[in-house]
Amino acid sequence: EGAFYVYPSVKGTIGKKTPDGQVIETDGDFVTYILELEGVAAVQGEAFGLSPHFRISYATSEAQLEEACKRIQRFCAALR
Repeated sequence: EGAFYVYPSVKGTIGKKTPDGQVIETDGDFVTYILELEGVAAVQGEAFGLSPHFRISYATSEAQLEEACKRIQRFCAALR
């Protein structure tokens, strides 16, 4: 009966560029680029009225969550 989601903010990434020059204009852009560049699947917060956030499900193994978090951190660190 519970939800297994967390909604981190991407507000600090709006307006930044990916290493290949793509500008993040929305939380939808953010989730598109982390999927394309890091292989992390997430859902834009806009779909739930929670822009500029993104939804991560934590109904998976701790090892997978740790790897996903490392990839998200790497992606965010590469933004300019």
